[in-house]
Amino acid sequence: MSRRRDYYNDPQAPKANSLVPGGSALVVDEAGDVLMQRRSDSGNWSLPGGTMEIGETLEQCVIRETKEECGLDIEITGLLGIYTDPEHVIEYVDGEVRQEFNITFFGRVRGGRITVSDESTEVRFVGMDELADLPVHETVRLRLRHYAEQRAEPYLG
Repeated sequence: MSRRRDYYNDPQAPKANSLVPGGSALVVDEAGDVLMQRRSDSGNWSLPGGTMEIGETLEQCVIRETKEECGLDIEITGLLGIYTDPEHVIEYVDGEVRQEFNITFFGRVRGGRITVSDESTEVRFVGMDELADLPVHETVRLRLRHYAEQRAEPYLG
């Protein structure tokens, strides 16, 4: 059994009981492939990221989480969007039900090397065409669509 379950636009979803600021990085290589990790807690492919710790900015959080989860040093280069849809909740085995609060930044690799952490079973750059056949949660697919649309302004939602 996975340690978390995502619900999206599901009337059977449990009611949220927490809200935690978090962020993720959308990092693209020279070939246009996106840095993705296969999460050990859900089995889904996702962008690297996580939740803020006291004493850091959200940008610092995303840089730290990308290093911890993927082994790469990145710099933040822009903002893809703000994702706070209350219809997306994440239920954890400890009883926490978290409403989504994610700000997704664009990032660029500055160093390091790809490694797998205890939060992932695989980490690699994945082609946009390949993502259609991989298990990816709909809210991450939304971010990938926003990236593919090459929006002039960040998504606010």
